[in-house]
Amino acid sequence: MELKNVNTWWTQSPEDNAGTLQTDLHKGLSGEEAEKRLQKFGPNQLPEQKRVSPLTLLINQFSSFIVWTLIAAAFIAGFLGEWVDATAIGVIVVLNGLLGFFQEFRADKSLAALRKMATLSSKVIRNGELQTIPSEKIVPGDLVLIEAGDRIPADGRITQSIELSTQEAALTGESMPIHKIADALEKPDLSVGDKKNMGFLGTVAVSGKGYMIVTETGLQTELGKIASLLQGGREEQTPLQIRLEELGHRLVWICLGVVALVFALGFFRGQPLVENLLISISLAVAAIPEGLPAIVTIALSIGVRKMAKRNALVRRLPSVETLGCTSVICTDKTGTLTQNEMMVRSIWVNGSFVDVMGVGYNPEGDFKVKDAKINFQDNPELIMALKIGTLCNSAELHQNLEKGWSIAGDPTEGALLTVAGKAQLFKQDLEQKNPILGEIPFDSERKRMSMARKTPEGAMLFIKGATDIILAHAESILLNGKVEPLTDERKKSILDANASLASQALRVLAVGYRPLPQEVKIDQSMEDKLILVGLIAMMDPPRPEVKKSIETCRNAGITTVMITGDHKETAVAVAKELNLMKEGALAVTGAELEQMDDQHLKDNVRNIAIYARTSAAHKLRIVRAWKSLGEVVAMTGDGVNDAPAIKEADIGVAMGITGTDVTKEASDMVILDDNFASIVNAVEEGRGIYDNIIKFVNYLMSSNIAELLVIFMGMLLGFRDPLGNPFVSLSAIQLLWLNLVTDGFPAIALGLDPVDPTAMNRPPRKSSDSIFPLRFAVQLFLTGFVIAAGTLAACHFGLSQSAELAQTMAFTTLVVLEIVRVQMVRSQYHMSIFSNPYIILALASSLLLHLLVVYTPFLQTIFGTVPLNLTEWGVILTVAIVVWVISTVINFLFKKPQLQKS
Repeated sequence: MELKNVNTWWTQSPEDNAGTLQTDLHKGLSGEEAEKRLQKFGPNQLPEQKRVSPLTLLINQFSSFIVWTLIAAAFIAGFLGEWVDATAIGVIVVLNGLLGFFQEFRADKSLAALRKMATLSSKVIRNGELQTIPSEKIVPGDLVLIEAGDRIPADGRITQSIELSTQEAALTGESMPIHKIADALEKPDLSVGDKKNMGFLGTVAVSGKGYMIVTETGLQTELGKIASLLQGGREEQTPLQIRLEELGHRLVWICLGVVALVFALGFFRGQPLVENLLISISLAVAAIPEGLPAIVTIALSIGVRKMAKRNALVRRLPSVETLGCTSVICTDKTGTLTQNEMMVRSIWVNGSFVDVMGVGYNPEGDFKVKDAKINFQDNPELIMALKIGTLCNSAELHQNLEKGWSIAGDPTEGALLTVAGKAQLFKQDLEQKNPILGEIPFDSERKRMSMARKTPEGAMLFIKGATDIILAHAESILLNGKVEPLTDERKKSILDANASLASQALRVLAVGYRPLPQEVKIDQSMEDKLILVGLIAMMDPPRPEVKKSIETCRNAGITTVMITGDHKETAVAVAKELNLMKEGALAVTGAELEQMDDQHLKDNVRNIAIYARTSAAHKLRIVRAWKSLGEVVAMTGDGVNDAPAIKEADIGVAMGITGTDVTKEASDMVILDDNFASIVNAVEEGRGIYDNIIKFVNYLMSSNIAELLVIFMGMLLGFRDPLGNPFVSLSAIQLLWLNLVTDGFPAIALGLDPVDPTAMNRPPRKSSDSIFPLRFAVQLFLTGFVIAAGTLAACHFGLSQSAELAQTMAFTTLVVLEIVRVQMVRSQYHMSIFSNPYIILALASSLLLHLLVVYTPFLQTIFGTVPLNLTEWGVILTVAIVVWVISTVINFLFKKPQLQKS
């Protein structure tokens, strides 16, 4: 199979293009042919940003100033003949580096895997059927359906344009949309912006609908030729990481001052220069939490992975932190609060309500009037309503032997195909008898859709849309098989029927038609003088889990607001069923919102629970009103008209199933199952991730403060060994080992803690809250002081026998207290010791490694330890119990307000 290389596709007719590309203008490629072309041309994707190589990642672990200082200390120790110290420092530096490398490598791989989940999809015609496939599997010759909101997946020739316009600023710099045509162009040497019958990768369809034959994919596209424009920048840091980095810089200077003081004290006490130097350097490493930013990155990536398992795909790491602060969720109704499986329940025609039986998209079920089956021959209006719903429709109804009946396209249109199928009216049969002449696609502003078709009775327009819109354009009604004038009395009966259906939480569409002249221009002018046939009411039942999720939001201090394009009556009915409207809450329409200025909206926004019949501009105003009150707003949406509000919100949430490409690109997070409950789950995970970060900040800082004070206070107290020599509570090697054991495994395991079970029973955290407020700093210092005092008490007990025993007891007491400290921190978040198996594994590993250091002769020589007997262990455990009690009291006294239930 060889395809001709054509450089001027725009000069050929669609038929010639199809011949050149060996494809069909209506059926597209076969699945087998598409697979062959995928093998030949490769995936339709641009080169990804070059990832950091594992070697570079490993080298980066040894690039910090602190690590280089430590390596210099090892060389100095070796030069002075202290080979045991030099080797031990070298081994610990390598172990620290390997641990950091392993965690960052895993985090990088996890994030790369999650990015793949965000791959865009496209709608193509293959084997004559509409299919949705990953955009990377698009091949030359594919027939692509393009609708408003879609990102065009490749370069191609437009074969049919129905008011199709695209935004091509990414390629041309032209801000105005380009109206697309299907006709051939004469000039072979046109710029990209002048090729009005071509679509280009990376551009966006902003209105209308069309079909395109793919001509180039991947690097052969216009965007592929300038692929560097699409290469991403550096991974952005979260505000939390930036604040921690600033905190780290301040701590460096504080700790260096303390280290200099310790060095001076050691010098005046006659401490050997090499030992004094090693202790001072080791103390600096132990005191400064240089690993915090890396651990935050690891925690965020772990959290992103956990969110993905709960159907929330985070596209930007900063969003994880912001999620925990969310105080308002503005949510769409259809598909988010409801199941997005529309089922027609009632049809109003000829002045009567027809009840429809059946479930799902299976086209089986009866039509009844007052529990009696109807005779279709006596109901021409019903048959006409079903035909209009089928012939003015872009969806497809499919039957799969394994999965049963399903739809490709909009669920509302799928419901219309299903109900027609129950009357044995199927789209494929009707379309063969009534070929299309033209179409005006549905638009959220127009709230209607029209298709002109050639019928046995002549050219005919079929239309469906919102009842008020269709009624405004209608002048007649079909009654008892005849076209009658649409009097005021009849209009009132239609509106009453519409209100009755909407009050039952049913979505109502009006359907109508009109004969057309033989020569007709396909534009909005043909949508007047309509003959209204009836109302089709369908139900999208609420998701059963959403009611509980809304209650969870209420307990968490999060306000849930429904913003929908549906009728107020329908929205209110769904809201009441979900218990979304609290007493006194209001429901307003877009028209009522138009009457409010921005200040009036701001003053009343807290009392409005439902916005119905809204436009894109309305959604943007609502988000801005909430933000002006200092709230952190999450905004959900799926249509292209939702993108501005999603971009404006603090957390933009796109729907993964029904969301357009534009909406997903504008979002911070994609909900893979379109479920409101998944949004609430993501907020809960966001709170849990922030809690975990604060846990290991708390743990690391208090441990590092304790290590610093053990040395400093021991020197101030004038500790001396039994021979009267100046005594240092911990050796350099012991300090470095503590840093590895305590700052490594347990800190990382804290990032894997489950979410606090009470996380959604407290108000949202303020985004402006400091990560290191004064009360937190005082609490950490007092805790570190108590740990240091307990350690020095144990050290003093051992000092009566030997310097080695005193250091071993201080060393062991710190390890035990810092192991105990892990659970002390976790208990503030209602975590039991058994709730995280990784914590048990980390603590057990830390204790086992320490026991090896204390009882293995070879390691005793390196670390300067001696075996401990039962009496000495009893002293250490007694100290641990006392420190636990005192620290628990400190935790109670300094309990954070944000950890209290609302």
